[in-house]
Amino acid sequence: MTPEDSLRSLSLDYLNLLINGQAFSDVTFSVEGRLVHAHRCILAARSLFFRKFFCGSDTPGGLDASGSRMGQTGGLASSPRGGNPHVIPVNSVGYEVFLLMLQFLYSGQVSVVPQKHEPRPNCGERGCWHTHCTAAVDLALETLVAARSFGVEQLALLTQKQLANMVEKASIEDVMKVLIASRKQDMHQLWTTCSHLVAKSGLPPEVLAKHLPIDVVAKIEELRLKSSLARRSLMPHHHHDLSGAAADLEDQKIRRMRRALDSSDVELVKLMVMGEGLNLDDALALHYAVENCSREVVKALLELGAADVNYPAGPAGKTPLHIAAEMVSPDMVAVLLDHHADPNVRTLDGVTPLDVLRTLTSDFLFKGAVPGLTHIEPNKLRLCLELVQSAALVISREEGNANAPSSTTIYPPMSTEDHACSSTSSGNMANLNLDSRMVYLNLGAAQMGRKLNEGEDSSHNNQREAMNRHDPSMYHHSHDHQY
Repeated sequence: MTPEDSLRSLSLDYLNLLINGQAFSDVTFSVEGRLVHAHRCILAARSLFFRKFFCGSDTPGGLDASGSRMGQTGGLASSPRGGNPHVIPVNSVGYEVFLLMLQFLYSGQVSVVPQKHEPRPNCGERGCWHTHCTAAVDLALETLVAARSFGVEQLALLTQKQLANMVEKASIEDVMKVLIASRKQDMHQLWTTCSHLVAKSGLPPEVLAKHLPIDVVAKIEELRLKSSLARRSLMPHHHHDLSGAAADLEDQKIRRMRRALDSSDVELVKLMVMGEGLNLDDALALHYAVENCSREVVKALLELGAADVNYPAGPAGKTPLHIAAEMVSPDMVAVLLDHHADPNVRTLDGVTPLDVLRTLTSDFLFKGAVPGLTHIEPNKLRLCLELVQSAALVISREEGNANAPSSTTIYPPMSTEDHACSSTSSGNMANLNLDSRMVYLNLGAAQMGRKLNEGEDSSHNNQREAMNRHDPSMYHHSHDHQY
């Protein structure tokens, strides 16, 4: 066993003492009406505060978050050093934060983030991973305050590093909360990180004054002035300065917009649109949200009415629906179609979202694999195709177009040799209507990954053997889209 393994085993053994509750416990705390059993020797060995508390000569009444003793009114009837176990009330520190602090004291390690997908009162996004949302920031801030109050400096440093990572993607409101906390806790590195992020946010001083003390706003403005002067000193000509500053400002807006979308803060995006003139189409906001955010964020962004759902982006001219089709995401396809995305819009190469899905489907059904795609359910591809194909059919009927999209085959062209061997079969395939093709597609998806019956026609063996050699799950594009 290596030294690292020995330390890990020791850490787990101590943590098990905390998890097992009353086993060998000799002190009990009451936090938010819930009992927490612990061990004085471990707390005293790991924390100078607890060592002084347990060894104090005066009779304490409990603990508060400032690390001070409380009088008899605090809820303790006698000294914790008595022969019988006593309940020590802990005030102003939440149950979850207190447990996190004890976990660190017992094991030397802790993850100061909420559980993934756990419902939290201050996070409205369903299924949130809580990596940089308001719930994650609030928990980290509470843990930081508790660690400082109880003198657990190692935990305070660990939480500071975690907050520094969170604020890079957190909403600007949460960044300002961390800025104020870092000032109170005298954490210079965290203060520097947050103050620069707020300075780059572009929010005017009158808006900052609603969230920050006036002297902090003055320091933010000073940072902005220094940054502006530094940029000017690097520019040889004044017109270059103006164009470079304008481009830099736009880049800052886009970075802030993306951080807001990452944290599901569509309200901040709305504020940027109304107050700062942010152009969502030029910033490719909808493309970014489709590729990186949840369905709820994309829906909220569309409902702002400031983004063109069919906006072509980049040299390829892809719309958000093209991106959703390449991702094989039924949720994104559905919400875009609900907001009038055009399934027939073409890229510069003449490719529609329907073409994308037909190509993916034919590649899988007739080649047995789709290059560059990894692991997605067959039903997702089928559902995406059904949604887009139905939307295209509805549009064609409304326009009175006799050439409905269903008249275009979804299958790849056959080679000359294949055509000679199965001219009758290909002729029948070309005459299939939309409903019969969907039946064929459904049957193909249902048979993906199944073992073939020995008595099946030999004319289909090569194709089905190729399908059996691949994982029954579908494949999914990496999200490196070239807009």
